[in-house]
Amino acid sequence: MGDLNKIIGILGGSFDPIHFGHLRLAQEALEFLGLSEVCFVPAGHPPHRGAPKVSEAHRLAMLKLALQDNPAMRVDPRELGKTTPTYSIDTLQELRAEVGEGTPLVLFMGADQFMVLHTWRRWQELIELAHILVAMRPSTEPFSPEGLTPEVAAWFRAHLQNDRGALRGCAAGYVFLLGLTPLAISSTAIRATIAAGQSPRYLLPDPVLDYIRTHNLYTSN
Repeated sequence: MGDLNKIIGILGGSFDPIHFGHLRLAQEALEFLGLSEVCFVPAGHPPHRGAPKVSEAHRLAMLKLALQDNPAMRVDPRELGKTTPTYSIDTLQELRAEVGEGTPLVLFMGADQFMVLHTWRRWQELIELAHILVAMRPSTEPFSPEGLTPEVAAWFRAHLQNDRGALRGCAAGYVFLLGLTPLAISSTAIRATIAAGQSPRYLLPDPVLDYIRTHNLYTSN
């Protein structure tokens, strides 16, 4: 049946590498919505972007190092090891089957991703499986539904929820907006910094940086 008192956040991404922007998003979402935990789901073959620069094993190891001291955050490697593109709708269906119909799930999505939601596989069905948290990053243009396609804009307005307390009353069906603390950090910039022979220290956790140096990752573009 599931548990309405347990609320699980889901943060997918390449995490190539994991950095403080990802971690701060997870922490702020955890507190904003009163989540029980945040589940990091590293992508195997993301359909909307190029292949990750390093192996699944390296990305998974860095994620585990980054989350090792936070019991409210964990890694879910279910998308790794697959030979075909991985889609959010499939992952959500798997998670929903595991946690039951009554446990709230919250899929995190950047505002830039939400603007192209109409390109996602079976995007209309996502809201049937989980709530959606749209995270507004400081490096993107201010989020506005006017920039959405008419179909997505109407869908967005129909599901938008400003009352965070409503999350505990149902397992899926709402869209929430979260403005993030300004941290303009990206994995792309970190990789470029390393390739240029510079240090990305203070952009990502020290254990992750140590791992990158030990395994000589991202030293070339």
